Amino acid sequence: MNSFSGLGPSSGFLQSTAWRASLALAVVFVMLAITGWTAVRGNNEDANPLATARTSWQHATFLGRPLPDPQGPPAALRAFFATLSRAEKQQLSDRYPLVVGNMGGAPVKLRYRANRMAIDDARRVEKRRMNDQRLTPVGRQEAGRLMHRLTSMMSPGRQILAFDPAGGGRAAEVFGNLPAAHRVSVVVPGVDTNLSTFERTARATTAPVGMARALYGAEREARPSARTAVIAWADFTSPSGVGVEAATGKLAADAAIRLRALVNSLPSSDAVSLFCHSYGSVVCGVAARDLPSNVEDIAVAGSPGMRAENRARLGTQARVWAMRDSDDWIQDIPNLEVGGLGHGADPVDPSFGSRILSADGAVGHAGYFAPGTRSLRNFALVGVGATNTVDCASDDPQCRTELV
Repeated sequence: MNSFSGLGPSSGFLQSTAWRASLALAVVFVMLAITGWTAVRGNNEDANPLATARTSWQHATFLGRPLPDPQGPPAALRAFFATLSRAEKQQLSDRYPLVVGNMGGAPVKLRYRANRMAIDDARRVEKRRMNDQRLTPVGRQEAGRLMHRLTSMMSPGRQILAFDPAGGGRAAEVFGNLPAAHRVSVVVPGVDTNLSTFERTARATTAPVGMARALYGAEREARPSARTAVIAWADFTSPSGVGVEAATGKLAADAAIRLRALVNSLPSSDAVSLFCHSYGSVVCGVAARDLPSNVEDIAVAGSPGMRAENRARLGTQARVWAMRDSDDWIQDIPNLEVGGLGHGADPVDPSFGSRILSADGAVGHAGYFAPGTRSLRNFALVGVGATNTVDCASDDPQCRTELV
């Protein structure tokens, strides 16, 4: 006798529901297997090692006194490190490499040293994952690619200013002497930016490292005597692909907070210029209102919009520059904002109020930083402060005026 006889005809419903649930679980499993995320439960890898390290830092003492807030004001952190000897600074970075490596206000060279250790730790994790049979072949292959990227980031001479292995990962790299720079350029990239895409061997200037390296070289060529530095800034979570995340401003708002923190923590700089590509221009547009006054220029390329109706609505005194190649597919994206979707007016539309730069030589959406292009040379001239010599678009006679 069925002990559940009271259920009557509804037992068929339960069987149907159980079958659908099983089917749904099977579909989820297949999707996870395809993407390589089939590590068994119980894997003890820390999902957020930076947060864990910061918690440990906050509960520790050093030289008999509490450590300062690792995310506190840069001036307070600079004052703290100024009280330490070289050996004491290195002792802290050895003990907390992820914390020191991502600390605005910590000495820049100490951050480079700390991040090198943190990257080496992350590389060992990926090396283990390459041979972890709990992962699918796709997952092990992805671990191998990431280990290769991390190994490259540890090459002699690399200056990694920020590094966070959590999720897809974040990073920032410096070209030039950042502490001595009088002018700092920050490259803010677009979608699909993470540790795996931080740099590329083929088509190098389509990735943040290649963009920044090319810009630094062009700035040196444009004005050899200028004391410049360029930062490849991928220290934020970008949208994955051109989907809903890329069409909204949530991730841009989060990234804008981090961009302001970066600019506020720069060790010394008379002038800062932002070079914002694609979705990066959304980040720069959201950040613009609260950036410090030493941000003199915001230049965007291939922009879907800056979440503002016009330049005045950005709320910045910085000069705003824009360029777009005639073959850039971004021009087909509607420039509107409805119910949170879309990023507003087109920065290269004359009514927006940007200074329109020539993008001659750039090919498509990812070609603005390619050596030999007028687009890269224009960016370099803005970066070194030679704005009276830029090549303007033919339909913008006001491009070189002193009006902001």
